[in-house]
Amino acid sequence: MIPRILSIAGSDPSGGAGIQADIKAISANGGYAMAAITALTAQNTTGVTGVELVAPAFVAQQIDTVFDDITVDAVKIGMIATAPIAQSVADALHRHDAKRIVLDPVMVAKGGDRLLAEDAVACLRAKLLPLCAILTPNLPEAAALLDEDEIDTAEAMPDLAQRLLALGPSAVFLKGGHLTGAESPDYLATASGGIWLQGARVATRNTHGTGCTLSATLATQLALTDDVAQASRAAKAYVTKAIGGADSLGVGSGHGPLHHFAV
Repeated sequence: MIPRILSIAGSDPSGGAGIQADIKAISANGGYAMAAITALTAQNTTGVTGVELVAPAFVAQQIDTVFDDITVDAVKIGMIATAPIAQSVADALHRHDAKRIVLDPVMVAKGGDRLLAEDAVACLRAKLLPLCAILTPNLPEAAALLDEDEIDTAEAMPDLAQRLLALGPSAVFLKGGHLTGAESPDYLATASGGIWLQGARVATRNTHGTGCTLSATLATQLALTDDVAQASRAAKAYVTKAIGGADSLGVGSGHGPLHHFAV
């Protein structure tokens, strides 16, 4: 049976990130995509011009309605925006005993616009991280979650991932894309150890929605394999291919989207 994946995230009308990217990534990886929307954004490849938040109770109602009718094999959490929304999502997922939760701690958009309120970070740490099968921060997000300075070397990533693991998730997929150099290293940390996920850096500015795509793919692959390491390797390979095909799309004048159906 096809794995059924619920994405809880914001909407991107330009189609490159958020719910729209998640639906594409889940579909391309062989899953059935469902969505509970936390926020409506006005954005394109050049930036975010507006955000309208969905009421926390209605976010929870969307989640409840899906779980009441459909078996959810995995959950991806993206843009949460505020502490009340984070709390409502955590309560709903706990209520339904949700499994295979992948959390992308969306804090800042590609263009620099902040997408998570300062007071929501503490709620995210306390309520959502302990529910997670995999946490997928980039280096700036990792620093914010730990309230410390951002690292700037790959050598520091394993120790950083271990400190994030101590916050409660079962695994941490730490993304090294913000580092410089010819390689784009990621590091997967679990209670049993860590592995490097290496890949060549693709020379393109079209990386809008990379984090959304990775986390949605991880959720789908985790539902397919039930193996964190295998799912992580598959997700890394898929995102690398999607970035590699991004320039062929010709979408927008800023940071364009990935090509989710690149072959």
